[in-house]
Amino acid sequence: MSRAIVPAASSCNGVEGEASRPDQSLADLAIMTGHVAQVIADDDGWRETLAAIHRALRPGGRVAFESRNPDARAWDAWTPQASRRQIDDPGLGQVEVWQQLIEVQGGRVSFEIHYLFASTGEEVVSTNELRFRTQAELTRSLADVGFSVEHLFGDWDRQPVGVGSRELIFIATRE
Repeated sequence: MSRAIVPAASSCNGVEGEASRPDQSLADLAIMTGHVAQVIADDDGWRETLAAIHRALRPGGRVAFESRNPDARAWDAWTPQASRRQIDDPGLGQVEVWQQLIEVQGGRVSFEIHYLFASTGEEVVSTNELRFRTQAELTRSLADVGFSVEHLFGDWDRQPVGVGSRELIFIATRE
């Protein structure tokens, strides 16, 4: 379940699109969900993404996103023993899923997600890399393209970032 941390509005129009191809009208809010900030592992790509969002927002507009806190070391649980689970999919049947950590190098974490289909015995492996940027790195990257951090939360209950915080939830304003 996703929760937005934005004030209620009497009217809201949503536009789905790519930041590199902004609409002619400027947006008030851009939201990146699903830890997508971590999928953009390359520093140049991350900077380009933030710059494109900055261009798509009106002055005073906001960008909101979450990233896993590297201090929580989520990847320590990405082992078959700790992550194995069963999923019952109406179309595919029972699927066993688990993660396997490959490598942690700097802020880059490589891992595999394994899918074992009970009906066929077929195993599919997806190899992935995520970038775990620190709070300081994310704050600096936002400032570098003209955002100021308005709010930073350590979880979805709006608690401050602390030692045990698993998330870094940013709301930043276009200057």
